[in-house]
Amino acid sequence: MNGYEALREAAAVIDLSSHGRIKATGEDRLRLLHAMTTNHVQDLKPGQGLYAFFLNAQGRVLADTIILCGDDHLLIDLEPEVREKIYQHLDKFIIMDDVTLEDRTDATAEVAVEGPGAAAVLKLFGATLPEAPYSFTFWENRVVVKATSTGQPGFRIILPAAEKSVLLAQLDLPVATPDEARVVRLENGVPRYGEDISESQIAHETGQMHALHFSKGCYLGQEIVERVRSRGLVHKRLYPLRLPGPAIPENGAEIESAGQRVGRTTSAAWSPALNQVVALAYLRIDVVEKGLSLKLSDAPVEVMVSTAQPTQ
Repeated sequence: MNGYEALREAAAVIDLSSHGRIKATGEDRLRLLHAMTTNHVQDLKPGQGLYAFFLNAQGRVLADTIILCGDDHLLIDLEPEVREKIYQHLDKFIIMDDVTLEDRTDATAEVAVEGPGAAAVLKLFGATLPEAPYSFTFWENRVVVKATSTGQPGFRIILPAAEKSVLLAQLDLPVATPDEARVVRLENGVPRYGEDISESQIAHETGQMHALHFSKGCYLGQEIVERVRSRGLVHKRLYPLRLPGPAIPENGAEIESAGQRVGRTTSAAWSPALNQVVALAYLRIDVVEKGLSLKLSDAPVEVMVSTAQPTQ
């Protein structure tokens, strides 16, 4: 069984060690991250976590993140492309705050176990699994986080970098390549920052509303988020698509309705299981809600109802 099949039918490992992992310590760590992200960091208790966006002052998405709350620190998990950017972004706002940042990326590793059988595999080896999304437990000196990168049931294991090979040998599971994991992610309609989400988008356009908390108080970019929400100013949104194929459209391919451009793709791949092309695209919301026919290079486009939730 290859990695793609294992992700869909059993369990596979995905090496996420290239993700950025920044540790924040100091008495003001919760207050600072609460003021810098879109979700309610201030209420986190040890063992809990959440998914959030970092925004700029114009409400554009700088990065998405999973934030984990330890007894004496917060761990900020980021896509590889934004690790340095967010480290500098946070450091710039630490003025009189008692907060220290430490980049733990090279010192640690991160391995995902995803697929319908992921929980059973980890329990077989004695791991106590977290139940709530983004919460975590300890498995010896390993942190086990309930989070998925592909939309399949899954967990992430964060551990010392020197022990990654031991873990992989212990699990002895098929390894999903980045391309295989990407296909499953797109089958499930899960976006990735750096590919489907960028600084060009405001938070509402991504469809990842579980990253936003609308009653948490002030944070960087909050004025724009609230203005868009209260005035209904969202005109486009990220949607999962299916295309007949076999041609895979380039990123940014235009989607039309009645001869007018109504959107563009962000990513696409061939799905062997579905025998179709799966993709993500920003589309005009009114066109989707009216059920108007869509085409990409004269091929019909099927819009799936909603974008999958947990990401990163």
